[in-house]
Amino acid sequence: MKYLGRSDRCSQPIAPCPRRRPLIRCAAAIVLGTGALLASLSGPSQAADTPVLKAAVLKIGTVNWELDTIIRNGFDEAHGFKLEIQPYADNGATRVALEGGEADMAVADWIWVARQRAAGKDYVFVPYSKAVGGVVVPKDSTAQSLADLKGKKIGIAGGPVDKSWLILRAYSEKEFGFDLAEETEQVFGAPPLIFKTALNSETDAAINFWHFLAKMKASGMRELISVDTASTALGLNPDIPLLGYVLKESYLAENPQMAKALYQASRDAKELLATEDSAWEPLRDQMNVSNEAQFETLRRDFRAGTPPAGNVDEDDAATFYSLMVRLGGSKLIGEAHELPTGLFANVE
Repeated sequence: MKYLGRSDRCSQPIAPCPRRRPLIRCAAAIVLGTGALLASLSGPSQAADTPVLKAAVLKIGTVNWELDTIIRNGFDEAHGFKLEIQPYADNGATRVALEGGEADMAVADWIWVARQRAAGKDYVFVPYSKAVGGVVVPKDSTAQSLADLKGKKIGIAGGPVDKSWLILRAYSEKEFGFDLAEETEQVFGAPPLIFKTALNSETDAAINFWHFLAKMKASGMRELISVDTASTALGLNPDIPLLGYVLKESYLAENPQMAKALYQASRDAKELLATEDSAWEPLRDQMNVSNEAQFETLRRDFRAGTPPAGNVDEDDAATFYSLMVRLGGSKLIGEAHELPTGLFANVE
């Protein structure tokens, strides 16, 4: 007669169970014995050996669409790690969590990472997105180029050293011979405020983060020029991924395959989101859309923000960085007047 397992309390065959012991106690012993047997056969649990990557992210950030897709489809486990999302109320808190060791990864642009690295922090950058902003105007605006914004009011998200604003200023100087900062009135504010004031026609044009711009275009506003177009005209590579995952070298020393594993999981999620419309349905609620036009525009622009696969081209990055140094100065780049070595992780 076969046994499922043994215990101190019930070591008899499954049938018949001894009358002197209650049936429920014997059943419990069988279950416990079975668990012990399976554990002994399987050895240490796989989960105990799987490194965990704790990601500090903005609670409402668009990066959650990719991270959710990674976890939902098991792309993290397929590449040998477990991704855990830690949501925070603002980007500053995510960076504090990374610095303090409460998280292993945060999201930032590599200009910020370069500044931190020059200040002595061991941060490295894993590419994530090349999605950037642009300038939009009301659909009935007569403006056809940046030259038509002279004397107009522009709402700008991100502040005076926002990268999109700096690129557009450089483009205006090159193409039209004037500085937007000197010839326009600027209103700086948080992205939701710039979104609202633009839709209410309180500004003549707006520069906003890509996902707010997508909703603005879905609401009828017209793109005057994209940062991609301006970058190309300036001789910059528009495919440079500006946003990325930031990890510490000390963490990568303990988990040497993590940069590549995270990158490959990210690429798997991007491929799925690029090719399968159905993969977007689980994300609909967190995309916070009001109508189908917004949903479709966000999906389209997210896909357009996918950078080419592979490592960041450091020569292209250095060209871009020199422009940021010239226009943004120490307010933007701190003491990092040259691109720090080791900034970009090897992901191939």
